[in-house]
Amino acid sequence: MRPELFRFFDVSFPAYFVLLLTGFSFATAIAVMWARRIGQNPDVIVDLSLACLLMGVVGGRIFHVLFDGYFWDYVHLCTDPALVDWKISEALCHSDRYRGVWDSAKSVCHPGEADCWAWAKFWAGGLTYYGGLLFASVAGILLLIRDRFPVWKGCDLAAVGIATGLGFGRIGCLLAGCCFGQPHGGSWSLSFPPRSPASEAQFKLGELSSAATWSLPVLPTQALEALMSFAVAGVCLLYVQSRKRYDGQVFVWFLVLYAIGRFALEFLRADDRGGILGLSTSQWVGVVIIAAAIWLHYQRKKSIFSGA
Repeated sequence: MRPELFRFFDVSFPAYFVLLLTGFSFATAIAVMWARRIGQNPDVIVDLSLACLLMGVVGGRIFHVLFDGYFWDYVHLCTDPALVDWKISEALCHSDRYRGVWDSAKSVCHPGEADCWAWAKFWAGGLTYYGGLLFASVAGILLLIRDRFPVWKGCDLAAVGIATGLGFGRIGCLLAGCCFGQPHGGSWSLSFPPRSPASEAQFKLGELSSAATWSLPVLPTQALEALMSFAVAGVCLLYVQSRKRYDGQVFVWFLVLYAIGRFALEFLRADDRGGILGLSTSQWVGVVIIAAAIWLHYQRKKSIFSGA
């Protein structure tokens, strides 16, 4: 695990955001080349990519705060930090990382001071993919309309880029240690270092005696989702694109394939997911996305056959 990928002039570069920007660069390059190939203005794609990156981070953070199970923690961090319980060791509570106040009666750590802006600090971790996808999609469509770029062609371009970028992003998750899987004793499982998100989560559940130890071996769900994302990008680019019957079909395939893959992988993850009725927030969103994609497929087919 490498939360900090490297330092340059004493500036820390977190692994997740380095890989996120790497994925963004690859996605933009693919979309620009594809736009040139179909005779469209590549400058629109660059503007589109920057807008989607910005709104994707905004949407991902908002969804994390509202739907990943931390909403009241963020509220109490501002109004009354004593109501926030961090189930970490006393030594970790007093460390420079947390600088908390140890509650001997409850054996929990409370934040040392109020922070009304904790909800906005996306660089500290906490982005929900589907929130980013929703916000970025709305921003992208509005930008395409403004620039008079064929909207559904633009969506097809974006589909491959988004899947590719997400693959790199999940490699960043692997290096950062977040989005980890269920405990698993197989030879291909991974153990994360002391005080990693996996160690802290397992300590809170009583599976470890201390968060300052290596985590139990867990499924590498980050790597699995990275492989799945690259596979979705490959299918969309190499199979669907050459066989599509209407503009927007690549985007539809991307939505369905990713939602199905993500729905399955959610059962293997062990980090806090939020949710209701036995399904995580992302799984419920995935169900809605699959239904919306099927509706979109029939609407697009109907418009093509009717000549609209």
